[in-house]
Parts: sequence; C-alpha cells; structure tokens
Amino acid sequence: MEIKEATVNQELQLVIFRLAQEEYALPITRVQEINRLVPITKLPQTPAFMEGIINLRGRIIPVIDLRKRFGLTVSEQHEDSRIIIVEVSGQTVGIIVDAVTEVIRLSSANVEPPPPTFILDSKYIHGVGKVDNRLLILLEIDQVLTSQETIALKQLAG
Repeated sequence: MEIKEATVNQELQLVIFRLAQEEYALPITRVQEINRLVPITKLPQTPAFMEGIINLRGRIIPVIDLRKRFGLTVSEQHEDSRIIIVEVSGQTVGIIVDAVTEVIRLSSANVEPPPPTFILDSKYIHGVGKVDNRLLILLEIDQVLTSQETIALKQLAG
C-alpha cells in the first residue's frame, strides 16, 4: 500500500469520509469513483455486512456496508451517504459510507501507527493521521475482507 512505502518527506493524497462520528481516510489512488446511493439488489445467504450488488455502467459491483463490517451501530442512509468504488485485493467493490467530506494532502510525518488499545480490529487500520486538531483513521482497505470473502465477491460479480 502506498502509505506503508511513504517516507517522512512524502505527501499522501487522501479521500476523507465519515463513518459514525469518526473520519476515515483512503489513499486517493485506491478510489476509482464516488457515487450517490443507487438501488442495491439484495442477495440471499450473504454475510450481514454485504448489502448486495449494483449495476455500474454494465458492471456488477458487490457493495458492503462498512458500519456493519466494523460492528458499528447501523443507521439509516441519507442524502449525504455515498458508495465509494475501490479495489480490494484485486476485486472492485463498493463501500457504503455516511459522507465523503474532502480530499487532502497529508505529510507521512503526520501519520502514526494505531494505538495498541484501538477499539476496531487493528488489522483494518494502517495508522492515525493528524490534521490540525483532527484525527483521521487511515484504513488498510485490503484487510477489510478475508481472502475467502474476496473470492466469494469475485464469484458474485461474475
């Protein structure tokens, strides 16, 4: 991942999004596009965090809800909710977030490893970015799905 290879003098370009009351970040190079919510086709016998599939310009894209994946309180989706299209372990996936707020540049010197007592499973977290008085949780997007889940999503997308 680009963040791990960053040196002290590098700037990271990050897409910032909200999930619950926290701000998360992904490297912009991992984001293919950001879309408003569209109707999602539910599929039977899929994991609880799997919302279903969408048709994105003729491509079938599996969609997961990050709130459910991270065990956060599930809330109603609203007009600010978005589907971020990302590549996870070679698979194109949509992730539902509460809102996409901005794109920023952050010096890699302002990124620290996650604290050892982090509430979320730390495998999902690359680090914590410091921007003014804000903290950003930098996601390790390839760890959001297990290898078995990635294989299952590839089969769904056909």
